[in-house]
Amino acid sequence: MRIGYASIIAVLTGLVFVFDTITDLEIATAVFYIAVILVAIGRFRRRGVIILSMICIALTLCSAALTKTGSHDAGLINSGISIVAIAITTWLGLRMIAAEGAAHEARAQLIRIARVNSLGELAASIAHEVNQPLSAIATSGNACLRWLAAHPPNLDRARLAAGRIVDDADRAGKVVARVRQHIRGEVAQKREMSLNELVIESVALARSEIDRNGIALRLDLAEDLPLILGDAVQLQQVLGNLTLNAVEAMADLPASRRSLDLRTWRDGAAVRLCVKDDGIGAVEENLPFLFDAFWTTKKEGIGMGLAICRTIVEDHGGTIQARLSEPVGLEIHISLPVRTES
Repeated sequence: MRIGYASIIAVLTGLVFVFDTITDLEIATAVFYIAVILVAIGRFRRRGVIILSMICIALTLCSAALTKTGSHDAGLINSGISIVAIAITTWLGLRMIAAEGAAHEARAQLIRIARVNSLGELAASIAHEVNQPLSAIATSGNACLRWLAAHPPNLDRARLAAGRIVDDADRAGKVVARVRQHIRGEVAQKREMSLNELVIESVALARSEIDRNGIALRLDLAEDLPLILGDAVQLQQVLGNLTLNAVEAMADLPASRRSLDLRTWRDGAAVRLCVKDDGIGAVEENLPFLFDAFWTTKKEGIGMGLAICRTIVEDHGGTIQARLSEPVGLEIHISLPVRTES
């Protein structure tokens, strides 16, 4: 390809030289060397374009010396104008190439940064989501050991704890499987489900943590809620995140003031869920940032829990919002569309 362009440039250069030599000095034919430079720019390296520009300038001077007809003064002026035009065209062309190269490099750098950020967000989300069932497994394992070490051993309690270990391990495996599906670009498998049943199942998974922290749980689930279409594992992740956030928000409160409310109701073509705690709440100015990735007010937090919640809820066609509760605490409102017949 480069040899083909070299031939074209050689032919154009020769034609301009011939016509510049046979025409009168008053005719500035040498200015057409600009076309030669423009053809070379972007197709040859910087050094090659500069050498070609110097050759064109030399041929301009040579043509002026060989041309015998016309005004000598006009020829000098036209040759000067042509040389300046060639030099300026070369300079602007090389600047343009340099700018395009810098822009291309900047785009490539932005792509690399975006990939790093995506990998960081993915790694943080995996760590955050898998940490929940792993913590539950550790808690249930310790409880199982305590029941077995009792005199006499409480086998029924130990059996229940072992069952929770199996359930949490299965939940961790499903979380990892969902992450792998997301990486492969597979669409989550959604099915019809009841929001109330989903709340009850999620509460059962977090029951040990709720009881261990002495939190009073209140459920206000509306009857005859229409079904929704969703991925049970992903939506359980959302409720699990919100429940654990509420538990952590009330850790420093007296046991008598720790309460967690979950309420569902229908709102037109959607069903709504409110998770309310009486914890430390949040500063009103920070509410718009609560669902941003890597934004957190916790000392040991990574800022992924609520960001993951928003991603999952929006993937289900819903919305999630945070509001300050009265007199204290925080409310998280989730709205999910009702399943349609289509």
